[in-house]
Amino acid sequence: MSAEASQPAVKNEDSARGFAFALTAYFLWGFLPFYMKAVAHISPAEVIAHRIIWSVPLAGAVLFALGRTQDIAMALRSPRMLAMAALTAALITVNWGTYVWAIGADHALDAALGYFINPLFSIFLAAVLLKERLQPLQIAAICLAGIAVIVLAIDSGGIPWVALVLAVTWGFYALLRKTLPLGPNQGFFLEVLILSLPALLYILYMELGSGEGHLYRTGLADTALLLGCGLITAVPLMIYANGAKLLRLSTIGIMQYIAPTMIFLIAIFAFHEPLGTARMIAFPLIWAGLVLYTWSMLNATRGR
Repeated sequence: MSAEASQPAVKNEDSARGFAFALTAYFLWGFLPFYMKAVAHISPAEVIAHRIIWSVPLAGAVLFALGRTQDIAMALRSPRMLAMAALTAALITVNWGTYVWAIGADHALDAALGYFINPLFSIFLAAVLLKERLQPLQIAAICLAGIAVIVLAIDSGGIPWVALVLAVTWGFYALLRKTLPLGPNQGFFLEVLILSLPALLYILYMELGSGEGHLYRTGLADTALLLGCGLITAVPLMIYANGAKLLRLSTIGIMQYIAPTMIFLIAIFAFHEPLGTARMIAFPLIWAGLVLYTWSMLNATRGR
């Protein structure tokens, strides 16, 4: 999805307000395919450039209202922090671009699969890179996800690259984002700020250079959709960031399945993408893995 789901600090208890915030954010992300389908006639690069540009003033306004602009000033004076933010910004750009392309090219099911795989890939990364010890249920969950990918690869004659790119880029993004000593709102603003110059140059080239831009040449509908890219990018993230602080990590872990489930249902019933035999095997394998992952997470939470 977007910088949208990095894990902020959370409390040890749930609150109705936090649940409402998180549920709103996940539903907004879940309905995002409809928006991406509406801009499918615009190149993914142009859509991403507008997501970046119009997110900057929105995210900046939120930081100004919260009185947290000094965090950005501090980050801009730190070469190490800027380098880390540039890396996470590059990862989220690839993630966004792949997602936008997937929806427009009728691969919404592959996008849903990628976000279902993501939590299992994240615990795999934690084991490999952070040397965290995996529980037997977690190992079984990862194995089921691996089998699902193999089934899809055999069926298509190649790797399911959309799902894997989404899972891998978001997994590494979330991992590296934890090392960035900034809050979720500040980190998101710094990322889009870093990306804003190349995004602005690309938009200017499309509008004034090649003449192929859609901001004002192709009608008010395209103008509104491109301007709205900032809203659909920044607003869910800001809502999520505030909700996650008021929920337990285990609650967030279960709620993260809402968005890919909605994407899956939209792909089948609204976009009429064919499920196919391989996907009918792969998705239940992934879902079984997620059940094992969730069960192990809840057991660990109860143990603590």
